[in-house]
Amino acid sequence: MTDAAKRAASGKRPAYEPARELLRRPGYRPEMTRPPTTVAGAVLVFLRVVVGVLWLGELALNWNVVATETSIDLEGFTSDEAVGVGLWIVVGIASVILVLDIVLGVLILRGLNWPRVVVMLFAVISICSAFTAWWLDDLEITLTTSLLTTALDTLILLALSSRSAAAYARRNERR
Repeated sequence: MTDAAKRAASGKRPAYEPARELLRRPGYRPEMTRPPTTVAGAVLVFLRVVVGVLWLGELALNWNVVATETSIDLEGFTSDEAVGVGLWIVVGIASVILVLDIVLGVLILRGLNWPRVVVMLFAVISICSAFTAWWLDDLEITLTTSLLTTALDTLILLALSSRSAAAYARRNERR
């Protein structure tokens, strides 16, 4: 009996696996049921949207403070109009990103692979930007700054990069 057959019979995975085992493509299994890791990853994406909406609300409530700390100069607008336009630009861009996150979360639940990869890429970029801001600007990582989003992004990476989530997303691929 080969090592792979012994592992399959016991149901256990070894503590160390060769790279060829880790990189092996999942087989064609269209009847595969949705694993909990995929559901957890999608729910975490939706939670990230909720956090984004809360962040936008808090930003809108404190926009005058933010605008006075930064200089917003737009040609053809007074300084008060520029502050209002700046808020709408930030809210508009963030809203598009949040809607995109919702669509990607739904597509992850449907079992597509590319949205899973895109969400993981965005999570890596978000974590790296939070680290860079902390490292270069001495930005404190607190609940009101980037702690919650960094935690959610880390959990998203853990859930969506799991073997079961990858196998589910790639279950319809033929070799």
